[in-house]
Amino acid sequence: MASDTSQAAVAAPPLIEVRSIDWVPDEERHGRLWHQAPLWFLGNFQYFTIPIGFIGPGLGLSLGWTAVAGILGIIIGTLFMAFHASQGPTLGLPQMIQSRAQFGYRGVIIPLFATLFTYLAFNVADQVLLGDGLNSAFGLNANLVAVIAALAAALLAIFGHDWVHKAFRALLYVSLPLMAILTIGVITGHGGGAPSSHHYGFNTVGFMAELAAAAAYNITYAPYVSDYSRYLPASTKPRAVIASVFFGASGSAVWLIVLGAWLAIRLGATDGLAGLVTAGNNVIPHLGQVVALLSTLALVATMGMNAYGGMLTILTGVDSIRPIKPRRTARVVTIIVLTVVWFVIGKSITAGAVDTVFSALTLMLYLLVPWTASNLMDFFVVRRGHYAITELFRPRGLYGSWGWRGLTSYAIGILVEIPFMVLPQLGHWSYTGPLAKALGGVDIAWLAGLVVTGIAYWLFSRSIDVTAEHNAEVASDRALDDALHAGEATA
Repeated sequence: MASDTSQAAVAAPPLIEVRSIDWVPDEERHGRLWHQAPLWFLGNFQYFTIPIGFIGPGLGLSLGWTAVAGILGIIIGTLFMAFHASQGPTLGLPQMIQSRAQFGYRGVIIPLFATLFTYLAFNVADQVLLGDGLNSAFGLNANLVAVIAALAAALLAIFGHDWVHKAFRALLYVSLPLMAILTIGVITGHGGGAPSSHHYGFNTVGFMAELAAAAAYNITYAPYVSDYSRYLPASTKPRAVIASVFFGASGSAVWLIVLGAWLAIRLGATDGLAGLVTAGNNVIPHLGQVVALLSTLALVATMGMNAYGGMLTILTGVDSIRPIKPRRTARVVTIIVLTVVWFVIGKSITAGAVDTVFSALTLMLYLLVPWTASNLMDFFVVRRGHYAITELFRPRGLYGSWGWRGLTSYAIGILVEIPFMVLPQLGHWSYTGPLAKALGGVDIAWLAGLVVTGIAYWLFSRSIDVTAEHNAEVASDRALDDALHAGEATA
């Protein structure tokens, strides 16, 4: 790729990010490895995570078993997420641009629908959670909350990559010690609550539902985790990126899922934010209110991250149909349109917050698992991180317009999932597959899709001549270097 450049020689980044779906040259790599852990820690250190801990108790699962299922699910989901993060420094590309190598220049549109649904579903669910939570905890007008949250999230996404990192670190520094005090208060018995009159224990349906929701939570970051690591120097060690993202994203998620389960069982909370307020105020007067407000700010910041990822997804899709110049104007307009769409959908949601979260996570998991299996199998096993970057931007280049291996594997994965699916109530409609019924309603669709898709892609990819692709990679690196030098001469 481009020649190595020392961190000191990297020019200061612009106030508003310039790049979107294009390649980030080494000369512009200004990221820091240690920024990854706080970014993803705060990404889960907010209000959305708490209701995930409500799912197990809602199905009769005890606090202990909910914690076990949540921890296992987070470990599984975060492993996939963290491995995707290591692709950013290696390639300097947004995640879904790299997916053209598996699905083709135009074929990538298929998984793009799944990733766009993820961003919209997250922000719709976030909007519902914020409106319900702030109304329940503070009596604030839900419509006003939705408008302010949408505007703030859009603004953060417009400023871009560096400002997302900065906002997340600032919020983490303030919220972490206060949430720690609240949690210590809960552990020492100062958070209030009492033994529940309901019987909680172990049941397979509740355990697998909690595990699936927790796994889905961090797997859903997979389509855009490398968007926030692509500014790291190319020399950054993949293991270091994987470790930083894994411990950041998993630590906060486990913390708040277990806390959410406690709020549901011991306080009888049906809204995470109201539960935080009650428990925190029991520990120290007004602590709960402060922690709840910080948690909502973190959720708004996460909505900005989702808007940023959604923008990259839409521009990738448009570019796959008709090549575009990835300029600032396209970024801003796309973010504004996305904001309007999720706001309108969010205002039409009538289901409760917890039901909205569970439904969104379940659908996202089904759609994203076949994609992540194909992408990781290609990156780590088949091509082992070697790609001709310039070919990813050519409609009839090395990777073709329609990547039959990725598309076929994805379709097989979805088809395999269907008999095992347990879709939650969507309006007046729900679905439980025949094999799921045979298993007593236990949902293992995502596990089946993950294994079968990965194996299918590996089998299909045995016909790829990786050695021949090396020449294209060398030519691509040379072309990128020549383009950079030409740009420097012009400047």
